[in-house]
Amino acid sequence: MKKNLKEVKELEVRLIPYTMNRDNLRVKNKISPYGVNMIAAQNMWKSSYKGQGVKVAIIDSGCDVNHVSLRDNIAGVRNFTTEDMKNPNIVTDRVGHGTHVAGIIAADGKNNSIVGVAPEAELYILKAIDQTGSGKLSWVVNAINYAVNLDVDIISMSLGMGVSDDKLERAVNNAVKNGISIVCAAGNEGDGNYDDFEYSYPASYVDVISVGAVDKKSVPASFSNSNLVIDCVAPGVDIISTYPGNTYASLSGTSMAAPHVTGSLALLKNWSDDEFQRELTPEELYAQLIKFTKTLDYPRTIQGNGIVYLKSR
Repeated sequence: MKKNLKEVKELEVRLIPYTMNRDNLRVKNKISPYGVNMIAAQNMWKSSYKGQGVKVAIIDSGCDVNHVSLRDNIAGVRNFTTEDMKNPNIVTDRVGHGTHVAGIIAADGKNNSIVGVAPEAELYILKAIDQTGSGKLSWVVNAINYAVNLDVDIISMSLGMGVSDDKLERAVNNAVKNGISIVCAAGNEGDGNYDDFEYSYPASYVDVISVGAVDKKSVPASFSNSNLVIDCVAPGVDIISTYPGNTYASLSGTSMAAPHVTGSLALLKNWSDDEFQRELTPEELYAQLIKFTKTLDYPRTIQGNGIVYLKSR
């Protein structure tokens, strides 16, 4: 008698672990969170039109699309999870993570609220993570492929898994071949030993911009992964941003660092289109990003090329 073959369980992708510092915060006056100031985003707002027209896909846990600081910048939504009866037009964020990421990238500062790095970028909310903080690998792959069909400029992902997968790598490579820059959180499994490497995927793929976290003093966060493929770092400790229910929250993690770089790329894209009188490839845009970094006094394994800093070199 033949034995029944066990069904192979599909791989899961999880949100990069993060820390909730403070929630249910209220903002009464328009503010620029310290991360936006620290990377000198305002320095490039005029020459980059604040990211106007740049299409950014956020593959995450969804978003509070009615949030006062985000609703005018939401250009499209798609649900790839089984939540909400698989309704493709409902991207309810039951975790809060995706809403927070969206605000770091493009909160518009209206109604006396916070402002993101690229406050006029167009956001496409692609929900591939459910209320458990995880999602099937196929949901993420489908979201990446959907972003390619949308012809977005940048994909931002603050999620990952500890092993590589051929389907995920092919989806990432295909997106880059189609002219899309991909930014990912490096991961929060760091142990403070910069010679002890931790890898997360898709952040560790060669064509992905892998982002580690530093605090407001530019000190690498103790949780930030170190490895041989870190590209740069950005603020990721005690970051205030949008949160479901028209509120705000402070979170820490490389999940918060990556969207600072996503927003920076949106600004650099518009700036470079004017500067070079043509649209740069993802590789060329990456080269411009690296020109706008400052080397820190730490090993390359924790900082890559350094912290993003959008002032002329």
